[in-house]
Amino acid sequence: MADVVFLTGGARSGKSSFALKRAERYAEKAFLATAEPFDEEMAARIDKHREERGDRFETFEEPVDIDATLRVIPSSIDVVIVDCLTVWAGNLLYKLGSDEIIMNHVDRLLAVLQNPPCNVILVSNEIGMGIVPENAMARKFRDIAGTINQKVAGASTEAWLLCSGLPVKLK
Repeated sequence: MADVVFLTGGARSGKSSFALKRAERYAEKAFLATAEPFDEEMAARIDKHREERGDRFETFEEPVDIDATLRVIPSSIDVVIVDCLTVWAGNLLYKLGSDEIIMNHVDRLLAVLQNPPCNVILVSNEIGMGIVPENAMARKFRDIAGTINQKVAGASTEAWLLCSGLPVKLK
């Protein structure tokens, strides 16, 4: 059975670097990117991530239907990094809106993780440790991201918290 590794932590905590290092042990690697370049800052972040992983990873870009993309990962791939679930949560909220439709997408991802096509490393931000957001939309996003993190961590074979670049094994 393939490993499902969940990585979480705050902004700039070292999650993506840890994921890339973790994936280096595998010969054939893929990267499933959920971000879209909706402004110059995001475009620069995407370019930086592409540069960091170089040509060592086959890249798939999918902002919403990550379960469908995982299902068609070539059988030659040993590991895929999904980066990141928090951006995916924002995409789902922005593009789909409905809690029921969003949770349907989450359930579809969980179904893939029960029997993944290869080893999977999922990166997500921990955003629930701060102050309560001041507006309803931000609170809804925080709650959706927290629910996704709980469900994916529960389905994982390993879970890690990154803090100040240091990995702490949770499970």
